[in-house]
Amino acid sequence: MRTWLVRGVVLAVVHAAVAVGVAAVRAGDPTGTGTVEALALAALVAVAAVWAAVDGWLDVPDRGRAWVIAALVAGWGSAVLSVIGRAVFVDQTGVRALGQALTGGAAFTALLVLVPAALGLVVGPRLAGDRRDEDEETPAPSP
Repeated sequence: MRTWLVRGVVLAVVHAAVAVGVAAVRAGDPTGTGTVEALALAALVAVAAVWAAVDGWLDVPDRGRAWVIAALVAGWGSAVLSVIGRAVFVDQTGVRALGQALTGGAAFTALLVLVPAALGLVVGPRLAGDRRDEDEETPAPSP
């Protein structure tokens, strides 16, 4: 499967699940969701950053383009999935919410994937560089 498709679909599902979970918490307690929203945002950012760092560490080919396309797929996919999830599990959200979700919501989700992924793509190869330096410094055993 294409690299960007796997990342985009997985992140779309993760973002939609978190959005539905936060909406369910907000429906139960509208004033006490500050901590839940902050933790959810941190978790979403961490998933993209760590996964992109691992891609950089493993030297996945064409990882920059894969993450840009994955961010777009995750944005639109999570928009649709979160509207469906909120309609089924939380508050009977209607089709009217789809327009806003496909524009502003998708753009926000794409940025929540792209910015931490860019950071991870910068940090990941540096981790691999440190590992290679350690391997080169270790003397080989003599026969």
